[in-house]
Amino acid sequence: MSQKGGNRGPDGLMEASIIRIPPHHYIHVLDQNTNIARVEIGPLTYIRQDNERVLFPPVRMTMVPPRHYCVVINPVARDDDKQVLFDQSGQAKLRHADLEIRLTQDPFPLYPGEEVQQDVTPLQIVYPDTALRLQALLDFEEEGGDKRVAGDEWLFEGPGTYIPRKEVAVLETIKATVIRENQAIRLRARKEGVDREGVRRVTGEEWLVSKVGAYLPGAHEEVIDIVNAFILTDKKALSVRALRPFKDAGGRDRRTGEEWLVTMDDREAHIPAVAEEVVGVVDVTTLSSRQYCVILDPVGSDGKPQLGQKRVVKGERSFFLQPGELLESGIQDVYVLSEEEGLVLRAVEAFNDTEERDEEEEEEEEEGGQERAKRSRRSGVLRRPGDRWMLRGPVEYVPPVAVEVALRRQAIPLDENEGIYVRDIKTGKVRAVIGHTYMLTQDEELWQKELPPNVETLLASNLDPLADRSDRTRTGQGQPRDKTRVVSYRVPHNAAVQVYDYREKKARVLFGPELVMLGPDEQFTMLSLSGDKPKRANVIKAICLLLGPDFVTDVITIETADHARLQLQLSYNW
Repeated sequence: MSQKGGNRGPDGLMEASIIRIPPHHYIHVLDQNTNIARVEIGPLTYIRQDNERVLFPPVRMTMVPPRHYCVVINPVARDDDKQVLFDQSGQAKLRHADLEIRLTQDPFPLYPGEEVQQDVTPLQIVYPDTALRLQALLDFEEEGGDKRVAGDEWLFEGPGTYIPRKEVAVLETIKATVIRENQAIRLRARKEGVDREGVRRVTGEEWLVSKVGAYLPGAHEEVIDIVNAFILTDKKALSVRALRPFKDAGGRDRRTGEEWLVTMDDREAHIPAVAEEVVGVVDVTTLSSRQYCVILDPVGSDGKPQLGQKRVVKGERSFFLQPGELLESGIQDVYVLSEEEGLVLRAVEAFNDTEERDEEEEEEEEEGGQERAKRSRRSGVLRRPGDRWMLRGPVEYVPPVAVEVALRRQAIPLDENEGIYVRDIKTGKVRAVIGHTYMLTQDEELWQKELPPNVETLLASNLDPLADRSDRTRTGQGQPRDKTRVVSYRVPHNAAVQVYDYREKKARVLFGPELVMLGPDEQFTMLSLSGDKPKRANVIKAICLLLGPDFVTDVITIETADHARLQLQLSYNW
């Protein structure tokens, strides 16, 4: 038999009788009588029989270089000596639907039925601080004796080269998380197990790892977040809340919803635990020596807020407001009273006032009873709700929580010709204080004296009764009167003013020169005088009456017997 020389190409080579197979090549030959295919491996000169058919021209064997692999589906079955097993008909036995991973070895042919599912691929290198998360697809036993069950997950940690297995699938590549100073990573358990520290974890549990360095999470751990520490200073603190019962970093048991403050005294940097929630950053409250503040709902010694209570904090001091605490009116200045100042205080609740000294104590000290005064100060003064009292300067005063400042008084300086109207709010009595500096007490207030409008107009005008006697109907505009000041009027020389007291129902006449100062119940008597030429009634409105001697001019009309009218201008003195 000779090879047909006229046919070229793959089809012609497959129909040739003589086929030359080079080294490391192979062909598949089909016996058409038995319908069984076999492998012929080169180097070989193969003479084809009439009942045989070559399925494809010579093909190079599969070569797996070092550090590579390939995956073959439906591999042939081999015995313990790695020899291929054949059945009775001479066909190679296959492990159908199975996979075989072939590593670096001599070139090998593919038997009929075998297929390359994955071409030659470099082996995966796992670098340091990196790992592969693997999952078992089938039950198997590793070389070290560890038994894996389908569904198990574990890590292949670097550095190293991962050798794939048909029973194992690579889920993902995990890189280590670098933990720096004042940082931590938050982990969650995907499955019940033991973490890298040997602590038993249940599914869904979260915890923190704060050890500086690279941390490679386990197979059943997932990194949720990187948590940065809050740097605490003497001016900033951290307010946190417990999400569930746990024991904090200080070893104290916390309940759900409890809030507390973490300051620099506890630690310089705070990393919130998984059971903690950061409410906010609290700034320091600083009081100078002349400041104070009132804290609402202060935290007691047991660490719980005392609802409804207040606490006064005096400077010089710096502190942080605890959770639940509020400032009533912010930072306030201490009341610094001079000798001419005072405060009207009111008690909002009953308390024993040990800071005040009443007049009796001062008299006791003046009389030499210092021991009795000291005992009186120690016993204090019982203040009931609603009581009002006066605190006089000079003093620095910070009102306690049971006291509120109603008014701030200023002494009113009065000359000997000045005065004010003072009303007692308890009795309602009004009196005039004249000629000395006076400070209203806690039971007194300034009273406004009302005058008739025409009197107000005359007092507001700046007319001189003597100089302006020719035109006393003209009014002037002056400054508005302070109604709390004692009404005063200067009676000129050779004039008289009548003042009527409505309480005593008596009138008094004052002759000038004189200074008239009205009492609370006194009023000026308004005079209505005749004037003009000819004379008319009620032309002049005045407070003071000018005395004589003076000249009067009048115009008189006279009618004679013959009905002649004569107008006479008459001037006379009185």
